[in-house]
Amino acid sequence: MKRLGILTGGGDVPGLNAAIKIVTELAIKNNFEVFGFKRGWAGPLSVISDPEKDNSDYVINLTLDRVRKISRTGGTFLHSSRTNPTNVREKELPDHLQDKFKKFPIDLTDLVVKNLKYLGIDVLITIGGDDTLSFSGRLNKEGIKVVAIPKTMDNDVWGTEYCIGFATAVTRGVNLVTDFRTPVGSHERFGVVEAFGRYAGFTSWYIGYLAETDRIIIPEVKFDVKRLAGLLQKDRKKNPSNYALVIVSEGAIPLDGKMSLSGEKDAFGHKKLGGMGKQIADEMQNITGIKHMFQNLGYLMRSGAPVAFDMMVAKTFGIMAFQQVLKGNFGVMTAIKNGKYDLTKIEDMAGKTREFDHTSLYDESEYTPNIENVEGLPLFGF
Repeated sequence: MKRLGILTGGGDVPGLNAAIKIVTELAIKNNFEVFGFKRGWAGPLSVISDPEKDNSDYVINLTLDRVRKISRTGGTFLHSSRTNPTNVREKELPDHLQDKFKKFPIDLTDLVVKNLKYLGIDVLITIGGDDTLSFSGRLNKEGIKVVAIPKTMDNDVWGTEYCIGFATAVTRGVNLVTDFRTPVGSHERFGVVEAFGRYAGFTSWYIGYLAETDRIIIPEVKFDVKRLAGLLQKDRKKNPSNYALVIVSEGAIPLDGKMSLSGEKDAFGHKKLGGMGKQIADEMQNITGIKHMFQNLGYLMRSGAPVAFDMMVAKTFGIMAFQQVLKGNFGVMTAIKNGKYDLTKIEDMAGKTREFDHTSLYDESEYTPNIENVEGLPLFGF
């Protein structure tokens, strides 16, 4: 009997469990044993290649009973991590390996390959964003049969117009921003909302467009805080309730500054983002004298069960991924292109990030959506 492994890496999003469940069901139906790796790449990295050892904290057998209810909730029941096997730091090293290495960080790709072979994993389905998928590409080069599924709230994975989790994040954001109008309007202030979006403005743009905020600040276009303050002052005066709203991507960059980063880099080289929204709010208050209310949407955007669209895409991507297993078509990622389900070669994704089309759909001087013609464009193609 063949064995299929599945894991989720990076930040969690709603819809992951739906993909895990459908893959498990199809695999069992086709006489595969299914194994779920816990905590992303930390799972296969931590496996002990010894039949006398208990590896249940790193990998579990997925049965129909075990996955029966998981699609009803968000997050990932396999848990996740940001472990990068090519760049393992001392604090990420499994306990049983603590005495075997002296210099860090260290590339333990060979150990992951060894552990997958020890477990008899014939094919691995990985669900993740750029970082998880980049190591999927590395394993593919090492001879491991891999099929990938994209997920991220930022919707910035290259090679697909849509990633699991995006619709839920936008829906949560629109609802929260709409509710935020209540206190901001009551106190006649500037309302500043910060949303996820490291390098791409999809999340902030869609939330701002649908929630009809006055202005939108995205990472692709540097902004002038003095100009933004002036524009919001005008917006506030035009509003009968005497308030104005702006949504800011966490990765936004001021004309004379840098991203708002803090803390040490993670295993994939990323520092923690966040704080640009509050920085803008404080600066605008100093410029205009108008008080502000600041709200970081943060993890609420990825909380709870998936909306119907994410559930549909997650299940369909799961079906597509397992179809590739049956066809023997490995080294690919499920995708949506031109509004249709498609595939992208993992090797073609290396070093690439998808950006929002700010030249066509964004007024860079007014910080507003600029939509003149959408005929012929796919649903999430802009």
